[in-house]
Amino acid sequence: MIKFLLNKQVTIAGKKVSIIFLLWFLAAIVAASLEMARGKESINNYLIFENVYTHVRLQQNLYAAYPNLYFDTNHYGPLFSVLIAPFALLPLYLGCLLWCICNAAILLYAINQLSLSERQKNTVLLIALIEMTTALHNVQFNPMLTAWILLSFTLVKKEKDFWATLFIAAGFLVKIYGIAGLILFLFSKNKIKFVVSFCFWLIVLFCLPMLISSYDFIIQSYKDWFNSLVQKNGTNNIIYEEGNMQDISVMGLIRRPFKWHQFQNIWVMAPAAVSIMLPAFRFAKYKNLMYQLTYISVVLLSIVLFSSSAESATYIIAVTGFAIWYVIQEKRNNWLTALLIFVLVLTSISATDLFPRFLYKSFVRPYALKALPCFIAWMVMIYQLLMNQFNEQEKKL
Repeated sequence: MIKFLLNKQVTIAGKKVSIIFLLWFLAAIVAASLEMARGKESINNYLIFENVYTHVRLQQNLYAAYPNLYFDTNHYGPLFSVLIAPFALLPLYLGCLLWCICNAAILLYAINQLSLSERQKNTVLLIALIEMTTALHNVQFNPMLTAWILLSFTLVKKEKDFWATLFIAAGFLVKIYGIAGLILFLFSKNKIKFVVSFCFWLIVLFCLPMLISSYDFIIQSYKDWFNSLVQKNGTNNIIYEEGNMQDISVMGLIRRPFKWHQFQNIWVMAPAAVSIMLPAFRFAKYKNLMYQLTYISVVLLSIVLFSSSAESATYIIAVTGFAIWYVIQEKRNNWLTALLIFVLVLTSISATDLFPRFLYKSFVRPYALKALPCFIAWMVMIYQLLMNQFNEQEKKL
């Protein structure tokens, strides 16, 4: 069955298309449709999203509670108002559907821009399929953010730093996570251009929402955004109930099982940051594709694993990183297969109806076990970045 999905192509309008492509979009449409069929309450995230545009235009506080419109509060930057505007201007359900399809489409495009074989790309899509569906069931932005980071990577490799930094700056000003793309500075062949371009886009995108609002309101909104993120981080660290949907992270793996609510993120994040940066001193490997792909995979996993805001729908970022790393491994031995199964079952399938609800509610969610397989994979990747020679593997790509 797996071989059939990886190799089968169908002809549409005279052009051969992988069946994985069709399955990818079908999953996105079905996920969005099922949520919309349950009513507005099930697409609450999209209600927040479209109202970011409305609130910016009307100059209403972006981070206040609006219980008459939606539950929870917005945590996205003012720039998001420009991104969501084309969808927010459409009727609710049409805008929501197109938003989900757009997220799926740009991630598929980004994966297909990677320097991988067609079979490897299809394998990445297949591994990431469940998490993509989970993200779109929650009408999330995370597939698009994943795509932006991957596009930044491929554009840097093509020496198009100006456009690469556009996606890095946009990711940062929309959801903070995107700043992780700055690690691509290491692989840039024109580092001055990279820095200048990033600063240029940072200024342009910072000011862009002012076109539909005002200077004073946007400046105040960025201040409010910072305060809301600080407050949210503090809330995530205090687990009031075992069913808390946030902090599905390495810190959560420590806080939740031991009910160590006062455990500080810094005790995990500091050594993690050192581990991520140590391989950067292997200057001779910067031009090696295997090294680059492994590094970008580590970045994608790190964004999620070391964030107290990580939730189930965020794991499309991490699992895409895992999938890219998996397909470039030269040797497919039993431990690698076991790790793939571990990730698919405990990280991806556990959040779906295919997994026993009792186990999910009693163990996986309360103890943040969804993070465990990805953390194990992350440690293996760090070891490879520090110890592998990569030279032989480079020839395989």
